[in-house]
Amino acid sequence: MASVAGAWGQASHGAVAASEPVISPALALALEWYARPAEQVAIDLLGCLLVTVIGGSVTAGWIVEAEAYGGPEDPASHASFRRNGLVQAMWGPPGHAYIYRAYGVFPCFNVVTGPTGEASAVLVRAIEPVVGIAEMARRRGVPAGPRIAAGPGKLGRALGLSIEQNGLPLDRPPVWIQPGRPVEQIASGQRVGVRRGADRPWRFGIVGHPALSRPFLGVARPHPAPVTR
Repeated sequence: MASVAGAWGQASHGAVAASEPVISPALALALEWYARPAEQVAIDLLGCLLVTVIGGSVTAGWIVEAEAYGGPEDPASHASFRRNGLVQAMWGPPGHAYIYRAYGVFPCFNVVTGPTGEASAVLVRAIEPVVGIAEMARRRGVPAGPRIAAGPGKLGRALGLSIEQNGLPLDRPPVWIQPGRPVEQIASGQRVGVRRGADRPWRFGIVGHPALSRPFLGVARPHPAPVTR
C-alpha cells in the first residue's frame, strides 16, 4: 500500500501497485460536472472512484450505490424541511460536499448537484473498498471485508469523513471523485427509509454487487453512457 504522501502523491511516480487504481486529484471530476439533475448525477456516479485523504491516510472505493434527493419540492429531502445549519450546503454551488450526521452520530456523505440556489444532492450509500482497506476497518472497528462501507453511515466512518468536510469542493483533497470503471447494468428502486416521496425510484445501484447496502427489488436496466469530464 502506498504511503501517505498518498497513493495519489506516488501515482505520478508509478509507485502505486498495479492492482490499485491511479489516484490523483488531477483526475477529479470538474465541479461543473455536478451541475445537472440529481437523478442523472446519481446514475453517472456509479463506478466512479471516491477518494479521501484524511488523518494521513488515503482511502478510496468504487461507488456502487447512490440516492438522489431534490429540493423543497421533494418531501424526502432535507431541503423540504430544513434551511439552516449544515443543510445550507445543498443550495450549492454544485460539486461540493453535504455531510450530515444520521442520528447525530453517523456521517453521511452527499454531493451537491444542480444549479446554485436550487437545492439537490446525491447521497452516496455504498462503495467497494479498493485502497486503504485496513484503515477503513480500523476506523470502523470491524474486520476488513467487502462490506465495510456498505451503507451511508458505514461509508462515512470508513472514509474518515465528518461534518468538518461539509461544504468543501470535491475536486481536490481532502475529498474528491474520479471517473471510474464502466457499469453495464443498474437497478433502481425506492429510497431507503423514505415515507414521504416514496413514489420516486431514485435509489440506484450496480446490479448484483456484493457491496450494496441492501438488495434491489426494482428491474435492472442497461446503464446509459455516463457524462465524462
